[in-house]
Amino acid sequence: MTRIKVLIVDDSAVVRQVLTANLSQDPGIEVIGAASDPVFAMVKMAAQWPDVIVLDVEMPRMDGITFLKKLMAERPTPVVICSTLTEKGAETTMQALAAGAVSIVTKPKVGLKQFLQDDSESLVSAVKAAARANLRRLTASAAVPVQAKLTADAILPAGSHAMAETTDRVVAIGTSTGGTQALEVVLTALPRVCPGIVIVQHMPEKFTGAFADRLNKLCQIEVREAVNGDRVLPGLALIAQGGRHMLLKRSGAHYRVEIVDGPPVSRHRPSVDVLFRSVAKCAGKNALGIIMTGMGDDGAKGLKEMHDMGARTVGQDEDSCVVYGMPKEAAKLGAVTGELPLARIAGEIVAYGGGR
Repeated sequence: MTRIKVLIVDDSAVVRQVLTANLSQDPGIEVIGAASDPVFAMVKMAAQWPDVIVLDVEMPRMDGITFLKKLMAERPTPVVICSTLTEKGAETTMQALAAGAVSIVTKPKVGLKQFLQDDSESLVSAVKAAARANLRRLTASAAVPVQAKLTADAILPAGSHAMAETTDRVVAIGTSTGGTQALEVVLTALPRVCPGIVIVQHMPEKFTGAFADRLNKLCQIEVREAVNGDRVLPGLALIAQGGRHMLLKRSGAHYRVEIVDGPPVSRHRPSVDVLFRSVAKCAGKNALGIIMTGMGDDGAKGLKEMHDMGARTVGQDEDSCVVYGMPKEAAKLGAVTGELPLARIAGEIVAYGGGR
């Protein structure tokens, strides 16, 4: 088996040491070097090119964003951003994702060593997902022990009957690796008048707010991080908070979202499975479910529940995915009525809102 070659770029010696130790424990990963800044990193890369780079964004001599843009322009390579859990860090990380980074792993300002050791599973998963990423899509727009994989039953029971069809429609979207770029493509293409949208994008807490703010500045529709009790309205996209689950609820004649705590489901919080199950129960055939690029299978079972309740269900096609994992698993379950390239998903949403 060919191991994934990883280069770590971070100005903290402690971070470099801990990340190296954590990644080296996985038999499928080889840390080929660590550098304190991008200038040193480029010297090491001249000798041996990595498959994946784990990159800090705030460093001396050359910041991570500048390095990332240079890298993507000259020799695109999968990059996982290692960012601090701060509002400033979140804003910078959004720039990195927009520039072509694959995903985020987080680090706090205090308790760093223990945090990184406890969260090593997320780091390993992020590196493996990055190694599989289709960078052409990003630039154009040995297992480890894991925790028990909970289903959406941990948050709410499955529905048993479909809701009657109404004119009040909702669109539910679930995505992970590569999803920040994919969502930008979809949401910026939507006109101001479109069905209300609820979204789960796998992302750590503190980052979803900055992500929503960035999209809101780019889109004709309104985009914001969901708050408990928010009403789902036409022309509005609500993005689930990082670190908490989001459910759709029926409130009289309207839909609202409920933000709840709970264990990770399908190893994620927020979980696409949780959102999709709630949509299946509360909206039934009045919903459109869309599963997009991402590693793993979160959302596949929930989309199947939506499909079985009469909802229209769509998967992003393999060629346009950064990682064809979640849509593939949904297709294997018979959860999707069809697959579409990323460029046609916005049109599907508009057509659904128009009753077609």
